[in-house]
Amino acid sequence: MDTVIKTTNLCRYFGAEDVEVKALDNINLAIQKGEFSAIIGPSGSGKTTLLHLIGGLDNPTSGEVELSGINIAQMSGTTLSNFRRDHIGFIFQSYNLIPVLSAEENIEYIMLLQGVSQEERKSRVQDILETVGLAGLGDRRPAHLSGGQQQRVAVARAMVSEPDIILADEPTANLDSTTGIGLLEMMRELNEQRRMTFVFSTHDQKIMDRANRLIDLRDGKIDNDSRA
Repeated sequence: MDTVIKTTNLCRYFGAEDVEVKALDNINLAIQKGEFSAIIGPSGSGKTTLLHLIGGLDNPTSGEVELSGINIAQMSGTTLSNFRRDHIGFIFQSYNLIPVLSAEENIEYIMLLQGVSQEERKSRVQDILETVGLAGLGDRRPAHLSGGQQQRVAVARAMVSEPDIILADEPTANLDSTTGIGLLEMMRELNEQRRMTFVFSTHDQKIMDRANRLIDLRDGKIDNDSRA
């Protein structure tokens, strides 16, 4: 299997030496293509910190993060931004949609930055809207979509550029149970049909029940790593 993410002796410390907090302490982890994994653990265990390091949203204190064989731990500035744009899809609990853009325009935005042709962008957007169950709603702005629909737009935006990995930080936190289950079933189906790689950071039992791998963090270390 292809290794999408590999971390080696990954550490992230906060504070000065006398009050140093080891948010992550020597994490060694490999995520394979096509996995549907969840990083779990109590609040303060390092889940979001790990997800941010994997996604290049933060830099480690020490250690390496390789994405598709390329070490992103020492990248910064435009180089890192462009790499994230082209290789990583993000889904956040707050949706992070641009309110003045329609659903179609929100989904299209990354491809616009990538220089994808207009014809190809339009084709991909229509295809992904249908895939996530939003056909016919592409012209609506976020304020005119339900929470579940907004999160589906966020999933579509994360997927449409066909990134190496999709990172989801508590994606069901702002959704009711029924809507959250529907969203998760959709992502699981996309994972199975398109072999898209998903990594979640979550407290949500619904995600844990559907993940094929659970990475349990405790006090900045991997306490247990189990596969379904």
